[in-house]
Amino acid sequence: MNGFLRGTLLAALSGIALALAGCGGGGGNPSGAPAPTVVVQPLPLPGPYEVACSNVDQDFSRLVAGEDVQSYWEGASSGDGTPRYATDLLADPDNTLIATVAAPQDSKLYGSFAGDNVAFVVLACYPTTADNPRPDYPLPNGKVVPRMQTGSDAPLFTDASARYPVVAFSHGYTGSPLSGDYISALSVLASYGYVVIAPFHGDLRFSVLKVEDLSDAITLLLHLSDFTAMQALRPLSISAALDLVLAHPQWQDHIDATQIGGFGASMGGETMMLLGGARLTTSYPGLSSDQVTFDPRIKAAVGYVPYFGQPVLPAFGRDQNGLDGIDLPFLGISGTADTTAPIFEVRKGMLRLTGTRELVALSGVEHGFDLASTDDIFTWTFMFLDAEVRGNTATQQQLSTMASVAGGGDDSVWIYYNGAP
Repeated sequence: MNGFLRGTLLAALSGIALALAGCGGGGGNPSGAPAPTVVVQPLPLPGPYEVACSNVDQDFSRLVAGEDVQSYWEGASSGDGTPRYATDLLADPDNTLIATVAAPQDSKLYGSFAGDNVAFVVLACYPTTADNPRPDYPLPNGKVVPRMQTGSDAPLFTDASARYPVVAFSHGYTGSPLSGDYISALSVLASYGYVVIAPFHGDLRFSVLKVEDLSDAITLLLHLSDFTAMQALRPLSISAALDLVLAHPQWQDHIDATQIGGFGASMGGETMMLLGGARLTTSYPGLSSDQVTFDPRIKAAVGYVPYFGQPVLPAFGRDQNGLDGIDLPFLGISGTADTTAPIFEVRKGMLRLTGTRELVALSGVEHGFDLASTDDIFTWTFMFLDAEVRGNTATQQQLSTMASVAGGGDDSVWIYYNGAP
């Protein structure tokens, strides 16, 4: 999945991250707690269901010569400063899912965007019938939207009488549901029977601060307000997307609103924590933090290479204390060589969580999607969602003894699962 947080830290911070990563999981587990030892076989990918998605029909003839369509999906302005977003390309906006967020009148969190109404295009993918005749929708980046609805087509569910669990999907900083490999991830999640709801965050509409800029105090201070607003708007867009789909006449009777989980990549992992009530860092160098929101509909979440900030600017206040008392069940899957979302910051934050938690380390993995670990990533994800969103007690027991997934990359448990009944 490209489109994750890009850039690197100073060499010194990189060295610290790698050194600490090499220390292993260790601390944070209860004294005397038995280490998990069971190696499980990977789940087959994709899952048992065919996948279809909602209408995101676009008029690509609107692209000017030399323009990259992903700039629109990701909210990047043109070279002359003209704003661009996915809505500018929509060929059928009346039949596209579009959520609107009214940014609260709180300048500390939303800066110059406080009080604005902001549109977020939403893509929803779901399990469909094997004989769904709708064609895949080709994209200029070589990807496809599987069996995409067109016009006012209603979704064709595998079982029209069933209600399906939901995964709210949050992509990484500067990405989109259609950029890079994200559409593939959405499809895999839907192939296991989830309705996957993914807003186009359009981060670059609000902030262009890069990770490498965080080490420059002057640059950070100049851009912190916009960077904070971008982060704060993300969880609000997830909640607005859920509101939209849960109330939509074509979708509302097919969704189990009591079984909603989340999946966040990189900054999407931070977004999941904010949905759980975590406090976001709002000042530098003071590192004070403020709560953005709380959406109790999210029963549990998974973060892949989740962004918990860096030592110079932790995501959740000084020493990650904005996570104190947060009980959202959370699975973190982090790379030990990741210097953009360092695993030691993730571990520090997760140890403050009071609910069910588990941290899985992928040895030697840097930031971004690690193809060699594909089976590991999705097997851990589906196990955790099944246990915590669907409430499968057998899976909860299995997670308590699960040490790794056979084959693939080198995965191990740093913070043991504590949710077994």
